[in-house]
Amino acid sequence: MPFSVAGLARAKAFRISPKDTNYFVMLFDHETDAIDNIFVIEIFKPGGATPPNEHASAHEFFHVLHGEGLARCDGKAVAIKKGDSLLLHPGSEHVIENTGPGKLYTLTVMTPNEGFAELIRGGDPVELDAEDVRILQEL
Repeated sequence: MPFSVAGLARAKAFRISPKDTNYFVMLFDHETDAIDNIFVIEIFKPGGATPPNEHASAHEFFHVLHGEGLARCDGKAVAIKKGDSLLLHPGSEHVIENTGPGKLYTLTVMTPNEGFAELIRGGDPVELDAEDVRILQEL
């Protein structure tokens, strides 16, 4: 297959843990496309954040599609907003936090996958709400 298309109507979303304040819309990964990285839309509820985490060998990329937040990495913090991109190198402990009044949406890519897709798909399925669908269709 020379290319793949990820349509919103067929997209599956997951929350890794029931207590998490962020969830993921799966776009491309090993299960759907036999690739070694993962592409998701990550959605953070107001006040939501990732738990502190780091990756042994993977680079993680965030591009802010909608909203605003704060990226903390290795003791430094930087404000992020729509249009900003952030690249985290392996071994960098980081947290992404939604500091805006609405949801924060990022295109998140991890390469190599390092088990991230399996972690996400092993979580709880989540239904996208009307706001999610509206914003993702407008992007």
